[in-house]
Amino acid sequence: MIAELQCVVLDCPDPARLARFYAVVLGGEADRPDRRWALGEDWATVHTPSGLVFCFQRVQEYLAPAWPDPARPPQAHLDFAVPDLDRAQEEVLALGATLLDGGDGVRGWRVFADPAGHPFCLLRH
Repeated sequence: MIAELQCVVLDCPDPARLARFYAVVLGGEADRPDRRWALGEDWATVHTPSGLVFCFQRVQEYLAPAWPDPARPPQAHLDFAVPDLDRAQEEVLALGATLLDGGDGVRGWRVFADPAGHPFCLLRH
């Protein structure tokens, strides 16, 4: 095992509104303080009773998916918590991932694409 699923992130135009929606749908708590995320107008969370966390990320000029139109597919990415960011990076690259954003040395996360091009993040646990 390289990583542990930390959350599922959905792109959207209004993170707070989407968090309130899913908090009601899933019976969770919107924007509960959590050391892993800084909450704000561009980021919101829902902690569900099962322990799963959904996150919502503001995207400027957001275009909603147009199901089932492949020209406007669903937009989401996964965040994985890892104990050693450098080692996890080596391992996912060896498996065929591509580094999209290596960070600036200060941030505790890096962005990759899986072999099919889906983005995911590795975050220092």
